[in-house]
Amino acid sequence: MTRQILVGDVPIGGGAPVVIQSMLNTKTTDVTGSLAQLRQLSAAGCQVARLAVPNMEAARGFAEICKESPLPLVADIHFDYKLAIAAAEGGASKIRINPGNIGGEDRVKAVVDVCKDKHIPIRIGVNGGSLEKELLEKYGHPTAQALVESAFGHLELLEKFGFYDTCVSMKSSTVPTMVAACRLFREKCDYPLHIGVTETGPVKQGLIKSAMGIGALLLDGIGDTIRVSLTDDPVEEVYAAKDILKAAGLRKEGVNIISCPTCGRTRIDLIGLVNQVDAALKNCEKPITVAVMGCVVNGPGEAREADIGIAGGDGWGMIFEKGVQVDKLPYEQLLPALLDRIDRM
Repeated sequence: MTRQILVGDVPIGGGAPVVIQSMLNTKTTDVTGSLAQLRQLSAAGCQVARLAVPNMEAARGFAEICKESPLPLVADIHFDYKLAIAAAEGGASKIRINPGNIGGEDRVKAVVDVCKDKHIPIRIGVNGGSLEKELLEKYGHPTAQALVESAFGHLELLEKFGFYDTCVSMKSSTVPTMVAACRLFREKCDYPLHIGVTETGPVKQGLIKSAMGIGALLLDGIGDTIRVSLTDDPVEEVYAAKDILKAAGLRKEGVNIISCPTCGRTRIDLIGLVNQVDAALKNCEKPITVAVMGCVVNGPGEAREADIGIAGGDGWGMIFEKGVQVDKLPYEQLLPALLDRIDRM
């Protein structure tokens, strides 16, 4: 079991459920827009949110956002240690830094001192695209070993100043590298891990890379908090994270939809119907499995483990529960009837 940190009132590590994070894409100087996006993220199921703090104007905006945020906020800091201190004093629940790029040890100590005083954890963020020059020379390119060595170097610096309220991320745009780094780190250390694949590309590709990388680690029991990085609305990152956690068997809340891939027996617009069901149940937190099957020949039997489901015929369809038919309706009434039954479950 890993150590545990508290980000606001959210426990990370130490046996706590895996925490879903995302990052705002609004400008931190836009207080109104940032708060609106935070409310959207919170409604979608996000538990911790990160904001970029690139300058003092953004640090002032960050402090204003902290006052009304529905979520604990992480200040994302690069290069200027004074921004980390300003964010900590402005209400940050966690500071994300790369200790190697904010100056000498005295500056790292200044950040550590304010975080210790305010009981704010620090996330060490190691990225394959910004490794130290000496590590790139040693390993030739951003290998898993290089990422881990970088992380341990930063940890040793924080520990030198008596700071242990830390979590670590080692991200790469290459899935095998990220997975190998996290596995190697976990063998050697019990600090909590934030996991995710970075710079994943177009949405479809990003979903696949994230599911492979994050999913592989979760099935190994590795990962205390996750972010699915997508070039998309941050809310979609949260939905994707929830789906990955459900697929890994780590999240029971929310609907699990199963559906067949269609074949020559299909007599309905199954693809359209599945999309409608998915959209209608996106925010449903009931821990149920819903089946949407393309025909009545195999549908109920193949989906008998589903709590409820529908199967379409030629102009009609059936509703079944645990594989047993409970209603037969014209096709156009199937979806409303399904949603009504789910609402009453």
